[in-house]
Amino acid sequence: MSDILIDDTPLPKAIKGRSLWEDARRRLMRNPAAVASLYVVAILVLIAIFGPFLWVHKYDTIFRDSVAAAPTWDNMHILGTDTEGRDMVARLILGLGISLLVGLAATLVALTIGVTYGAVAGFLGGWVDDAMMRFVDVLYSIPFVFFVIVLMTVVTVPDPGLKLILVFCAIGAVEWLTMSRIVRGQTIALRKKEFVEAARASGARPMQIVFRHIVPNVLGPVVVFATLNVPVIILAESFLSFIGLGVQEPLTSLGRLISDGSRQMINAPWMLVAPAATMLITLLALNFLGDGLRDALDPKER
Repeated sequence: MSDILIDDTPLPKAIKGRSLWEDARRRLMRNPAAVASLYVVAILVLIAIFGPFLWVHKYDTIFRDSVAAAPTWDNMHILGTDTEGRDMVARLILGLGISLLVGLAATLVALTIGVTYGAVAGFLGGWVDDAMMRFVDVLYSIPFVFFVIVLMTVVTVPDPGLKLILVFCAIGAVEWLTMSRIVRGQTIALRKKEFVEAARASGARPMQIVFRHIVPNVLGPVVVFATLNVPVIILAESFLSFIGLGVQEPLTSLGRLISDGSRQMINAPWMLVAPAATMLITLLALNFLGDGLRDALDPKER
């Protein structure tokens, strides 16, 4: 009986492909400006979260003997105090946290409304799409500042925390319009694809197709828009706070700190320089990060 030779040569290992998100991460890591901005944003977020617990002063503690004091190491007022005698470092940390929170929360509100609205309009098409988009056009014709100012003045809430929530809703209720148009355009391009037709053939309902198949495939533009929209919302909140319609005392934001500092820029310039510099660094970092994500998720770069 002849021996049967068995080839002991090991089979070649299967090549593991990389997903879109892995390719995007690699391209993002090759962008020095985006990587540096990512670290800066991470540091700012950590300062906003843990800073109030680590700093020696509270944001609402008043030092009667140090009103509008210049920066000094005495009593750890390294950025001075404001006209009420409150430590500027504590106020700056709180303002940074609230500005980032407003940007994130209002962006989430805008994404929730805009992605749902745009995906449904683009998928259904026909007269439903026309009616929904004409409604968006009507809202576009209303000036953003006018709408938010009317909402903030008509709805009066005495509690500063509720006022902050109202700021989230007011800005987010306007910023969703652009996102709805972006998602609608992406949905129209995807609704005739093979995977959507396969989902229809398998008996999936229209809303199941929208949220299980369409929405996950438009996350690239959504992520880019969200990153670029956060600094826009921070600027919008800063404008509202600058004119006195945003965050109310004893809370504060970067916009309110800049507003307060602008009135004391001659006698107490430190009240303006620190929040203005923080705002500049925050906006630059977020914009560079958004540009890096846009390039990393660009299909032409694959």
